[in-house]
Amino acid sequence: MESLDLFFKTIVLRPYVFVFLAAFLFSAIKLIGWPRTWRFWLISWSTAFVCEFSSTRTGIPFGWYFYNGSTIGQELYFFDVPFMDSISFSFLLFASYCVALGLLLPFDVTLKNDRSSLKPLRFDVTARTSWAVYGLTALLFAFIDMVIDPVALRGDRWFLGKIYYYPDPGWHFGVPFANYVGWAVVGLISLALYIPLDRRLTSFIPPPPVAQRLLLGIGLYYGVLAFNLGMTFWIGETFMGISGLLMHLPIVMILTSRLVIRQ
Repeated sequence: MESLDLFFKTIVLRPYVFVFLAAFLFSAIKLIGWPRTWRFWLISWSTAFVCEFSSTRTGIPFGWYFYNGSTIGQELYFFDVPFMDSISFSFLLFASYCVALGLLLPFDVTLKNDRSSLKPLRFDVTARTSWAVYGLTALLFAFIDMVIDPVALRGDRWFLGKIYYYPDPGWHFGVPFANYVGWAVVGLISLALYIPLDRRLTSFIPPPPVAQRLLLGIGLYYGVLAFNLGMTFWIGETFMGISGLLMHLPIVMILTSRLVIRQ
């Protein structure tokens, strides 16, 4: 009962996390179906939790950092890891996967445009589980954290709160480079476990237009990015916000150019 009470407190304390989680579930079910969605979530969440548990005790793979326990009693923790933190990896990895698919999936020349403003994409298992998608997803996963982690580290200046710290602050707005390597490691491990399952499960191809369904996950990626950039500018970290904006702007331009049909 105490855990259930803390779970509801977590929802009240971190409603934005659960909005993003709901968006993940909705967009993932639309794109890959429920059997793949719950496996993706379980694999990515458990991988993230194990890595966070390890890193707060051994420094591997994120480098050394510690949760200070400032919200114990206000939200759910597993050991010393906040539930909302490890669960965030799942929707961020799926969103990164969608952006990678948007950049790399081949066009389906057999489908007519059907008056859509998006180009038709081929979503077969070979295309969506390629090595290129695997690597780019992990890269985009770490890339979005280069906006998230610096503002999260300053959580005492907004409603996140000061929940963790690095004993040896890094060069990127106080975040060590090892943290971003750790994010890539979580992405690579999670996908290495998920992709073989995707190949073995019953064949599933979402009904067309695939690009519109994919756009839900892409929207989640940029929704999370916009939220964190908004918090960055709100706390007065203008240079940090502009830096994050300029980092991601080229990807937005390439993605738009690739997916949107020019009139």
